[in-house]
Amino acid sequence: MTSEPMRAGGSGAGRARLVVSHVLVYLVAAAFVSPLVYMVATSLKPADEVFGSPPALWGSVVRWANYEEAFTFLPLGRFVLNGLLVAVCGTLVVLVASSMSAYAFARLRWRGRDTVFLSFLATLMIPQEVLVVPMFLLMRWFGWVDSYQALIFPWAFTAFGTFLLRQFFLTVPTEIAESARIDGAGEVRIFAQIMLPLVRPALAVLAVFTFINYWNGFLWPLIITNSVDQKATVPLGLQLFFGQQGTQWNLVMAASVISMAPTTLLLIVLQKHLIRGIATSGLGGR
Repeated sequence: MTSEPMRAGGSGAGRARLVVSHVLVYLVAAAFVSPLVYMVATSLKPADEVFGSPPALWGSVVRWANYEEAFTFLPLGRFVLNGLLVAVCGTLVVLVASSMSAYAFARLRWRGRDTVFLSFLATLMIPQEVLVVPMFLLMRWFGWVDSYQALIFPWAFTAFGTFLLRQFFLTVPTEIAESARIDGAGEVRIFAQIMLPLVRPALAVLAVFTFINYWNGFLWPLIITNSVDQKATVPLGLQLFFGQQGTQWNLVMAASVISMAPTTLLLIVLQKHLIRGIATSGLGGR
């Protein structure tokens, strides 16, 4: 007699929790989406309506010419190409270096492996701001100041990618590699043809994080770049929209929308692998 009311009460409480959780998710999503909507709306306003009174989300007309003017006001196209070159090349270097070192730390047996790995992992505790001065001196010694090499290589050999991929390599059963060795496969072939395809989701996660890190980098390009109009990436180029003669916010917002396009496209392309990589996380170990 009492089980039905209790079941109904429990069902009602569960339904209430579900509604509250959905409302909270929608509120958080709205908080994140609202600045993006405002940025896109401002990028389509006439210059004299950006700070209109009373404030309005959309202008009286939709001015697509702002995007064209953003490319002519400054060499934005050059900045985008520079950013793509640095981000793509840097991502490839990180994937190659991190996957090889991660495989060595996870599957190869050699003296001092764990000590070296812990020392390498400890470098994650050093902030980038501490390293920029010695890194700049090293780049000057190489003769790489104001070059693409200096924008790509100094931050391509970090411990994060190695740690992430190592954890994924540890989840792969050792029997797979042992079977390949019995069939006569060498370590290079095992690594390239067997292990790498198995950790593809982790490679996708690392590729997205690395590309975004290179694409959004500001401090290091600001320090190492002299010819801003030739070597500047997008974040550094966006600062040039803030001049002594004022700021055209509609053009700044248009350039900001353009700067989001590559990372958004990358997330869409790698979405399936990214979700799978985050879900599996690779932190189980073996």
